Amino acid sequence: MRSGAENTGSNIKIYVRELRKNIGMIFQQPNPLPTSILKNMIMPLKENYKAPREYLREKAIEKLKTAALYDEVRDRLKRNAFFLSGGQQQRLCIARALMLELKILLFDEPCSALDPIATFKIEEMLHELKKECTIVIVTHNMEQAQRISDYTAFFFKAKL
Repeated sequence: MRSGAENTGSNIKIYVRELRKNIGMIFQQPNPLPTSILKNMIMPLKENYKAPREYLREKAIEKLKTAALYDEVRDRLKRNAFFLSGGQQQRLCIARALMLELKILLFDEPCSALDPIATFKIEEMLHELKKECTIVIVTHNMEQAQRISDYTAFFFKAKL
């Protein structure tokens, strides 16, 4: 005889797969791909959808603008993303995640290794993005959490 938990296990696996299609993760350290800025941007769509090249380029530019990066890289879209500064790489990774129109974005200390100007740009972007999707941020920076959060959960000694 099977228990209810065993029966729901397969349903949970299916649900998790669907859930993952709607979640993007931005890590503490930027992780651009070892290719051009433009190819970094179009890779997520190219892997999952068939679309004309011009559409992909336009969408990439739109998301680079959302990430407050386009004006800084507009003349270098074919240049390797590794030549960008740390803050620019982080904004590139955020813009790349935005290409898939995700419903949830998870950020793990997104500004911990960045200078104050890059941090400000990312925080400004997050204020705009939270109108379009759910954002979850893990941070040790309480001031940052206060500046950008609608709701804050504080964990201390494994307690909420």
